[in-house]
Amino acid sequence: MTTPFPLIEVSGPAFERGKQYGKQAVDRIYKGIEHYTGQLEKLSLKRSGLEAVVRDYLPVMERFDPQHVVELRGIAEGADISFEDVVLLNARTEILKLAAYPALRAELIGSGDVDGCTGVVVLPEASADGQIIHAQNWDWKMECAETAVVLRIRRDDGPDILTFTEAGALARSGMNDSGISLTANYLESSIDYQRVGVPLPLIRRRILENEHYALAIHATYTTSKSGSNNIILGHAEGVAINFECAPDETFVVHAERGLIVHANHWVSPVALGKFKDVGVATTPDTLYRDLRVRSLLEPQVGKIDVAAVKAALLDDFATPWAVCRPPRLNLASNLSATVATVMMRPAERYMEIAALPALDPHFTRYDFKD
Repeated sequence: MTTPFPLIEVSGPAFERGKQYGKQAVDRIYKGIEHYTGQLEKLSLKRSGLEAVVRDYLPVMERFDPQHVVELRGIAEGADISFEDVVLLNARTEILKLAAYPALRAELIGSGDVDGCTGVVVLPEASADGQIIHAQNWDWKMECAETAVVLRIRRDDGPDILTFTEAGALARSGMNDSGISLTANYLESSIDYQRVGVPLPLIRRRILENEHYALAIHATYTTSKSGSNNIILGHAEGVAINFECAPDETFVVHAERGLIVHANHWVSPVALGKFKDVGVATTPDTLYRDLRVRSLLEPQVGKIDVAAVKAALLDDFATPWAVCRPPRLNLASNLSATVATVMMRPAERYMEIAALPALDPHFTRYDFKD
């Protein structure tokens, strides 16, 4: 049996929340830093280079939300690490793609070292009980099964948040107690990493900090990004929209037959008319992962339950290049896996998560209760 992801609860002002987070997650934070700094060393990026990238991103982060930066500084103090290392955990995609180093960026884009994922939403008209189901497989490096946590944030200035994330990061996928749910997965385009934008974990955190769905959409739709990303926003009252985000433009993809299914390739014809999808070359399985999940769920429209969504996300067609990925080498020769399957029920305010589900499909429940 795989080890469930630890639950960490924080509360209070931003800096205090960060300190609590850093202290409680210190072991997993250290593992994450060790992993990503090891990658930087392989790329011959020295400490001074990391600090230079952080200097580029810091003003953008502070303009976006200065309290996020305060919380990151609290994490650094609580875990007794440098602020630059905390930024690395929160901007690892942006730093590893190195917007500030064009030559190395050109080498890295299309390298095969990408964040996979398959996201799915079942709207009320397609579900068995008339309530939304929002779920995702997170495909990334197998080592991250030992660096991820579930973070429960008690807030006095907005809704409480429950997010599955890499330790030290502000958010990844998750939900808030106002009923807003979020999953995100990697996209890649020919116009990525030509500018310094807001790191994705900060955008996801901003989304989940909102009480109102319209403001969560605003944060998704309008925030300038360094690279592309797909974001699915759900709401407990039965609404979900898929947003394919380029660095400076966002494209909407709506549900079909009460289902949203998205992997790691662009779907919007408008987007595909504006730039090249360069991610398929390194994640060729994306072209059938969404088809597999949809084909498994569509015959059950009107009676889809949580068990059916779990079964679809555990699909092993064409394994090890499957919807549910067992540990295997990717095209960049890194050990990759479906690190987690995240299942959310926004109306009931709980989520279930399985660690390395291809090895052990055992789900642990997390909610807002003490």
